[in-house]
Amino acid sequence: MNDKRTLTRQYKAARVPMGVFLIRNHANGRLYVDASMNLPGAMNRHRFELQLRSHRNKELQRDWIACGADQFSFEVLERLKERDDPQFDYPAELADALALWREELPCHGPAGYNGRPGPAHTKEAP
Repeated sequence: MNDKRTLTRQYKAARVPMGVFLIRNHANGRLYVDASMNLPGAMNRHRFELQLRSHRNKELQRDWIACGADQFSFEVLERLKERDDPQFDYPAELADALALWREELPCHGPAGYNGRPGPAHTKEAP
């Protein structure tokens, strides 16, 4: 019984992976780059919205329908490292990482699904 309690406590104490991910359309090469404080949850949410035909990015949704789900992949670009400092600013670190990846990858304009380049922000904050 104590082992179960210990495992439960460890599970609750574990941090959810956070970082930057992309959705790649292999049919036309377009990219969608985003970040989240909960990588698995965010990628699942995007996949679910696309399958339900209710994704907020209409161009991405249109291509998902036209090309088919098998033409898309979900990839983690960067995971934030867990820090010992309880005061560490994960949202700021995540915003910086997102800005760097959006600058490096062609995810704007005709090459991507992200809007115009600008200050990075993420809606996935806690």
